[in-house]
Amino acid sequence: MKKIGIIICDRYNSCAGGKCFRSMHNREGAFSIYKNEDIEIAAYTTCGGCPGGNIEYTIDEMKKNGVTHVHFATGMIVGYPPCPYITYFHDFIEKNWNVTVIYGTHPIPEKYLDNHRHLKSWQDPVWQNILKLVMSDQQTRINYN
Repeated sequence: MKKIGIIICDRYNSCAGGKCFRSMHNREGAFSIYKNEDIEIAAYTTCGGCPGGNIEYTIDEMKKNGVTHVHFATGMIVGYPPCPYITYFHDFIEKNWNVTVIYGTHPIPEKYLDNHRHLKSWQDPVWQNILKLVMSDQQTRINYN
């Protein structure tokens, strides 16, 4: 069984994780990579607020609890603005803790996709890699509104 840790943006520190847990159960969004695998959420925390003060410390705790895969919650991608440190955190965690880091959890809700297209939030080519696992079909995105 793979143990998953989720890091959410601190702006959403009161988020109960409903969309993340639903997408894990349904293997949608970024959780689609585990289609035929047993997984469990073993950790769920915030980044600690900009510029991510909790990132440096939380991974040790996650590893002690068996976490091998860390997901950055979709809120880090669809927030206003999207997390400006997301690629830095990805590289920092993978280099220092030897865990796999995945961008996203649940599919991007349609309303957020519309706003970010209008705002041109994801114009930089680096975002194409970040978005690939959470960019679902339109009906799935609507279901996550």
